Amino acid sequence: MQNVNEETITQIVLACHELAPDPRFKQIMTSVIQHLHAFARDVELTEDELYRGIQFLTDVGHITDDKRQEFILLSDTLGLSMLVTALNNRKPSGCTESTVFGPFFASNAPRYENGDDVANGAKGEPCFVSGRVTGLAGEPVANARIEVWQADSEGFYDIQYDGAESKGRGSLRSLEDGSFHFRSITAESYPIPHDGPVGRMLNALGRHPWRPAHLHFMIEAPGYERLITHVFRHGDRYLDSDAVFGVRSSLIADWTRHERGTAPDGTQADTPFSTLDFTFILNRATAAVQRRNGLGSAHGNDATAGNWRIDQGERIQ
Repeated sequence: MQNVNEETITQIVLACHELAPDPRFKQIMTSVIQHLHAFARDVELTEDELYRGIQFLTDVGHITDDKRQEFILLSDTLGLSMLVTALNNRKPSGCTESTVFGPFFASNAPRYENGDDVANGAKGEPCFVSGRVTGLAGEPVANARIEVWQADSEGFYDIQYDGAESKGRGSLRSLEDGSFHFRSITAESYPIPHDGPVGRMLNALGRHPWRPAHLHFMIEAPGYERLITHVFRHGDRYLDSDAVFGVRSSLIADWTRHERGTAPDGTQADTPFSTLDFTFILNRATAAVQRRNGLGSAHGNDATAGNWRIDQGERIQ
Protein backbone atom coordinates (compact mmCIF):
# COMPACT_ATOMS: atom_id res chain seq x y z
CA MET A 1 0.00 0.00 0.00
CA GLN A 2 2.85 2.37 -0.69
CA ASN A 3 2.58 5.37 -3.01
CA VAL A 4 -1.11 5.93 -2.31
CA ASN A 5 -2.39 9.03 -4.08
CA GLU A 6 -5.59 10.42 -5.58
CA GLU A 7 -5.11 8.34 -8.71
CA THR A 8 -4.37 4.99 -7.05
CA ILE A 9 -6.40 5.03 -3.82
CA THR A 10 -9.63 3.58 -5.26
CA GLN A 11 -8.05 0.46 -6.76
CA ILE A 12 -5.90 -0.06 -3.67
CA VAL A 13 -8.99 -0.06 -1.43
CA LEU A 14 -10.85 -2.42 -3.74
CA ALA A 15 -7.91 -4.82 -3.85
CA CYS A 16 -8.20 -5.23 -0.08
CA HIS A 17 -11.61 -6.85 -0.58
CA GLU A 18 -10.55 -9.54 -3.04
CA LEU A 19 -11.02 -12.30 -0.47
CA ALA A 20 -14.44 -11.18 0.74
CA PRO A 21 -16.44 -14.41 1.23
CA ASP A 22 -19.89 -12.95 0.39
CA PRO A 23 -20.01 -12.06 -3.33
CA ARG A 24 -23.13 -9.89 -3.02
CA PHE A 25 -21.67 -7.88 -0.15
CA LYS A 26 -18.45 -7.50 -2.10
CA GLN A 27 -20.41 -6.27 -5.14
CA ILE A 28 -22.29 -3.70 -3.06
CA MET A 29 -19.22 -2.40 -1.25
CA THR A 30 -17.22 -2.21 -4.48
CA SER A 31 -19.90 0.00 -6.02
CA VAL A 32 -20.24 2.11 -2.87
CA ILE A 33 -16.50 2.79 -2.77
CA GLN A 34 -16.28 3.57 -6.47
CA HIS A 35 -19.18 6.01 -6.30
CA LEU A 36 -17.98 7.65 -3.08
CA HIS A 37 -14.53 8.20 -4.50
CA ALA A 38 -15.98 9.47 -7.78
CA PHE A 39 -18.21 11.87 -5.84
CA ALA A 40 -15.26 13.26 -3.86
CA ARG A 41 -13.31 13.80 -7.07
CA ASP A 42 -16.28 15.31 -8.89
CA VAL A 43 -16.94 18.04 -6.30
CA GLU A 44 -13.30 18.24 -5.14
CA LEU A 45 -14.43 17.67 -1.58
CA THR A 46 -12.55 19.67 1.04
CA GLU A 47 -11.41 18.25 4.37
CA ASP A 48 -13.74 20.62 6.20
CA GLU A 49 -16.70 19.41 4.11
CA LEU A 50 -15.78 15.80 4.80
CA TYR A 51 -15.74 16.38 8.56
CA ARG A 52 -19.00 18.32 8.40
CA GLY A 53 -20.55 15.37 6.54
CA ILE A 54 -19.26 12.96 9.18
CA GLN A 55 -20.72 15.20 11.91
CA PHE A 56 -24.07 15.24 10.08
CA LEU A 57 -24.20 11.42 10.03
CA THR A 58 -23.12 11.37 13.68
CA ASP A 59 -26.01 13.69 14.53
CA VAL A 60 -28.40 11.44 12.59
CA GLY A 61 -27.22 8.52 14.70
CA HIS A 62 -27.46 10.39 17.99
CA ILE A 63 -31.08 11.48 17.47
CA THR A 64 -32.16 7.98 16.40
CA ASP A 65 -33.68 5.87 19.17
CA ASP A 66 -36.63 3.56 19.72
CA LYS A 67 -39.03 6.45 19.06
CA ARG A 68 -37.35 8.09 16.10
CA GLN A 69 -35.57 6.65 13.04
CA GLU A 70 -33.65 9.52 11.48
CA PHE A 71 -31.78 7.26 9.04
CA ILE A 72 -35.05 6.13 7.44
CA LEU A 73 -36.07 9.78 7.30
CA LEU A 74 -32.78 10.59 5.56
CA SER A 75 -33.25 7.78 3.05
CA ASP A 76 -36.82 8.89 2.38
CA THR A 77 -35.99 12.55 1.83
CA LEU A 78 -33.08 11.73 -0.49
CA GLY A 79 -35.39 9.66 -2.67
CA LEU A 80 -33.46 6.47 -1.97
CA SER A 81 -36.39 4.70 -0.30
CA MET A 82 -38.69 5.40 -3.24
CA LEU A 83 -36.03 4.36 -5.75
CA VAL A 84 -35.49 1.02 -4.03
CA THR A 85 -39.26 0.54 -3.77
CA ALA A 86 -39.62 1.14 -7.51
CA LEU A 87 -36.74 -1.20 -8.38
CA ASN A 88 -38.17 -4.02 -6.29
CA ASN A 89 -41.85 -3.67 -7.18
CA ARG A 90 -42.12 -3.71 -10.96
CA LYS A 91 -45.63 -4.84 -11.88
CA PRO A 92 -47.72 -5.41 -15.00
CA SER A 93 -49.82 -2.48 -16.18
CA GLY A 94 -53.09 -2.33 -14.31
CA CYS A 95 -51.78 -3.48 -10.93
CA THR A 96 -51.90 -1.06 -8.02
CA GLU A 97 -48.54 0.64 -7.68
CA SER A 98 -46.35 0.42 -4.60
CA THR A 99 -44.90 3.34 -2.72
CA VAL A 100 -42.69 3.96 0.31
CA PHE A 101 -43.34 1.93 3.43
CA GLY A 102 -42.57 4.68 5.92
CA PRO A 103 -41.50 4.32 9.54
CA PHE A 104 -44.90 4.40 11.27
CA PHE A 105 -46.08 0.81 10.77
CA ALA A 106 -46.70 -1.24 13.93
CA SER A 107 -46.89 -5.02 13.71
CA ASN A 108 -49.15 -5.28 16.76
CA ALA A 109 -52.09 -3.32 15.34
CA PRO A 110 -55.50 -4.39 16.70
CA ARG A 111 -57.68 -6.66 14.62
CA TYR A 112 -61.03 -5.40 13.41
CA GLU A 113 -64.07 -6.75 11.63
CA ASN A 114 -65.47 -5.07 8.54
CA GLY A 115 -67.51 -2.04 9.54
CA ASP A 116 -65.56 -1.38 12.74
CA ASP A 117 -64.11 2.00 13.71
CA VAL A 118 -60.37 1.77 13.09
CA ALA A 119 -59.90 5.39 14.25
CA ASN A 120 -60.58 4.27 17.83
CA GLY A 121 -60.71 7.85 19.04
CA ALA A 122 -58.07 9.40 16.77
CA LYS A 123 -58.65 13.11 16.19
CA GLY A 124 -60.23 14.00 12.88
CA GLU A 125 -63.36 14.24 10.77
CA PRO A 126 -65.05 10.84 10.32
CA CYS A 127 -64.35 8.96 7.10
CA PHE A 128 -66.00 5.80 5.80
CA VAL A 129 -63.57 3.74 3.71
CA SER A 130 -64.62 0.96 1.34
CA GLY A 131 -63.11 -0.91 -1.55
CA ARG A 132 -62.20 -4.24 -3.09
CA VAL A 133 -59.14 -6.41 -3.42
CA THR A 134 -58.88 -8.17 -6.77
CA GLY A 135 -56.38 -9.82 -9.06
CA LEU A 136 -55.33 -8.43 -12.40
CA ALA A 137 -58.00 -10.47 -14.20
CA GLY A 138 -60.68 -9.00 -11.93
CA GLU A 139 -61.05 -12.06 -9.71
CA PRO A 140 -62.00 -11.21 -6.10
CA VAL A 141 -59.33 -11.88 -3.51
CA ALA A 142 -61.08 -13.17 -0.40
CA ASN A 143 -59.59 -13.21 3.08
CA ALA A 144 -56.75 -10.85 2.13
CA ARG A 145 -55.05 -9.39 5.16
CA ILE A 146 -55.40 -5.60 5.07
CA GLU A 147 -53.24 -3.47 7.36
CA VAL A 148 -54.16 0.20 7.49
CA TRP A 149 -52.60 3.12 9.38
CA GLN A 150 -52.68 6.92 9.24
CA ALA A 151 -51.91 10.19 11.02
CA ASP A 152 -54.56 12.11 12.94
CA SER A 153 -55.79 15.62 12.11
CA GLU A 154 -52.86 17.13 14.03
CA GLY A 155 -50.36 15.28 11.86
CA PHE A 156 -49.24 12.65 14.35
CA TYR A 157 -49.41 8.86 14.32
CA ASP A 158 -50.47 7.11 17.49
CA ILE A 159 -46.97 5.78 18.16
CA GLN A 160 -45.63 9.35 18.27
CA TYR A 161 -47.63 9.95 21.43
CA ASP A 162 -46.17 8.80 24.74
CA GLY A 163 -47.90 5.69 26.01
CA ALA A 164 -50.82 6.05 23.64
CA GLU A 165 -53.11 3.18 22.66
CA SER A 166 -53.51 2.13 19.05
CA LYS A 167 -55.51 4.70 17.12
CA GLY A 168 -55.94 5.17 13.40
CA ARG A 169 -54.51 1.76 12.60
CA GLY A 170 -55.75 -1.80 12.41
CA SER A 171 -55.88 -5.11 10.59
CA LEU A 172 -58.91 -6.64 8.89
CA ARG A 173 -59.76 -9.20 6.19
CA SER A 174 -61.45 -8.84 2.84
CA LEU A 175 -64.81 -10.58 2.46
CA GLU A 176 -65.65 -13.41 0.05
CA ASP A 177 -66.27 -10.98 -2.81
CA GLY A 178 -62.99 -9.19 -2.09
CA SER A 179 -64.73 -6.18 -0.56
CA PHE A 180 -63.87 -4.44 2.70
CA HIS A 181 -65.19 -1.46 4.63
CA PHE A 182 -64.31 0.32 7.83
CA ARG A 183 -64.61 3.65 9.56
CA SER A 184 -61.64 5.94 10.25
CA ILE A 185 -60.83 9.66 9.92
CA THR A 186 -60.21 11.89 6.91
CA ALA A 187 -56.54 12.03 5.94
CA GLU A 188 -54.74 15.37 6.33
CA SER A 189 -51.34 16.56 5.13
CA TYR A 190 -48.60 16.77 7.76
CA PRO A 191 -44.88 17.58 8.11
CA ILE A 192 -42.35 14.83 8.69
CA PRO A 193 -40.20 15.38 11.81
CA HIS A 194 -37.92 18.28 10.90
CA ASP A 195 -36.39 19.40 14.19
CA GLY A 196 -33.23 17.34 13.68
CA PRO A 197 -30.36 17.00 11.19
CA VAL A 198 -32.60 15.90 8.31
CA GLY A 199 -34.82 18.93 8.90
CA ARG A 200 -31.75 21.19 8.85
CA MET A 201 -30.68 19.55 5.58
CA LEU A 202 -34.08 20.20 4.02
CA ASN A 203 -33.98 23.82 5.14
CA ALA A 204 -30.48 24.28 3.69
CA LEU A 205 -31.77 22.88 0.40
CA GLY A 206 -34.79 25.20 0.35
CA ARG A 207 -37.20 22.28 0.75
CA HIS A 208 -40.30 21.90 2.91
CA PRO A 209 -41.00 18.86 5.15
CA TRP A 210 -44.64 18.26 4.20
CA ARG A 211 -46.33 15.08 3.01
CA PRO A 212 -49.70 15.14 1.20
CA ALA A 213 -52.69 13.59 2.95
CA HIS A 214 -52.69 9.81 2.59
CA LEU A 215 -53.85 6.52 4.04
CA HIS A 216 -51.37 3.63 4.33
CA PHE A 217 -52.23 0.09 3.22
CA MET A 218 -50.35 -3.19 3.29
CA ILE A 219 -52.27 -6.04 1.67
CA GLU A 220 -51.27 -9.72 1.63
CA ALA A 221 -52.96 -12.79 0.20
CA PRO A 222 -51.71 -16.28 -0.70
CA GLY A 223 -50.68 -16.47 -4.34
CA TYR A 224 -50.22 -12.72 -4.75
CA GLU A 225 -47.35 -10.31 -4.22
CA ARG A 226 -47.52 -8.22 -1.09
CA LEU A 227 -48.70 -4.67 -1.79
CA ILE A 228 -47.39 -1.77 0.30
CA THR A 229 -48.92 1.50 -0.82
CA HIS A 230 -50.80 4.71 0.03
CA VAL A 231 -54.01 6.24 -1.19
CA PHE A 232 -53.52 9.99 -1.54
CA ARG A 233 -56.21 12.63 -1.16
CA HIS A 234 -57.08 14.41 -4.40
CA GLY A 235 -56.54 18.16 -4.32
CA ASP A 236 -53.89 18.20 -1.61
CA ARG A 237 -51.46 21.09 -2.06
CA TYR A 238 -48.41 18.87 -1.55
CA LEU A 239 -49.13 16.20 -4.16
CA ASP A 240 -46.48 17.67 -6.46
CA SER A 241 -43.87 18.23 -3.76
CA ASP A 242 -44.08 15.27 -1.36
CA ALA A 243 -41.04 15.45 0.94
CA VAL A 244 -40.38 11.72 0.45
CA PHE A 245 -41.30 11.47 -3.26
CA GLY A 246 -43.97 8.82 -2.71
CA VAL A 247 -46.85 10.11 -4.85
CA ARG A 248 -48.03 8.24 -7.95
CA SER A 249 -50.96 9.60 -9.91
CA SER A 250 -52.70 6.21 -9.95
CA LEU A 251 -52.87 6.32 -6.13
CA ILE A 252 -54.73 9.64 -5.92
CA ALA A 253 -58.42 9.35 -5.06
CA ASP A 254 -61.37 11.51 -4.03
CA TRP A 255 -62.37 11.85 -0.43
CA THR A 256 -66.00 12.88 -1.00
CA ARG A 257 -67.30 15.18 1.71
CA HIS A 258 -70.87 14.89 3.01
CA GLU A 259 -72.90 17.03 5.34
CA ARG A 260 -74.16 15.46 8.53
CA GLY A 261 -76.92 12.92 8.09
CA THR A 262 -77.17 9.24 7.30
CA ALA A 263 -73.74 7.63 6.99
CA PRO A 264 -72.88 4.67 4.69
CA ASP A 265 -73.26 2.26 7.61
CA GLY A 266 -76.78 3.47 8.30
CA THR A 267 -75.93 5.41 11.44
CA GLN A 268 -76.71 9.10 11.89
CA ALA A 269 -73.63 11.31 11.67
CA ASP A 270 -73.84 14.43 13.85
CA THR A 271 -70.94 16.06 11.99
CA PRO A 272 -69.84 16.25 8.35
CA PHE A 273 -67.97 13.18 7.13
CA SER A 274 -66.16 11.93 4.05
CA THR A 275 -66.17 8.71 2.05
CA LEU A 276 -63.40 6.98 0.15
CA ASP A 277 -63.70 4.02 -2.20
CA PHE A 278 -60.65 2.37 -3.79
CA THR A 279 -59.95 -0.91 -5.56
CA PHE A 280 -56.59 -2.59 -5.00
CA ILE A 281 -55.36 -4.85 -7.82
CA LEU A 282 -52.74 -7.37 -6.77
CA ASN A 283 -50.12 -9.02 -8.94
CA ARG A 284 -49.82 -12.80 -9.03
CA ALA A 285 -46.71 -13.99 -7.21
CA THR A 286 -44.11 -16.36 -8.55
CA ALA A 287 -43.11 -19.31 -6.38
CA ALA A 288 -39.91 -17.50 -5.45
CA VAL A 289 -41.80 -14.39 -4.32
CA GLN A 290 -44.22 -16.49 -2.28
CA ARG A 291 -41.34 -18.19 -0.48
CA ARG A 292 -39.62 -14.87 0.14
CA ASN A 293 -42.77 -13.21 1.48
CA GLY A 294 -44.00 -16.16 3.50
CA LEU A 295 -47.36 -16.24 1.74
CA GLY A 296 -47.82 -19.98 1.73
CA SER A 297 -50.69 -19.95 4.21
CA ALA A 298 -53.94 -18.08 4.60
CA HIS A 299 -52.50 -16.35 7.65
CA GLY A 300 -49.96 -14.37 5.63
CA ASN A 301 -46.76 -13.46 7.43
CA ASP A 302 -45.45 -12.00 10.63
CA ALA A 303 -43.28 -9.08 11.67
CA THR A 304 -40.37 -10.15 9.48
CA ALA A 305 -42.32 -9.63 6.28
CA GLY A 306 -40.32 -10.27 3.12
CA ASN A 307 -37.40 -7.92 2.69
CA TRP A 308 -38.73 -5.65 5.42
CA ARG A 309 -37.90 -6.22 9.03
CA ILE A 310 -40.88 -4.64 10.70
CA ASP A 311 -40.12 -4.21 14.37
CA GLN A 312 -40.11 -1.58 17.07
CA GLY A 313 -36.79 -0.17 15.93
CA GLU A 314 -38.01 0.70 12.43
CA ARG A 315 -41.52 1.82 12.92
CA ILE A 316 -41.03 5.27 14.44
CA GLN A 317 -39.57 8.54 13.19
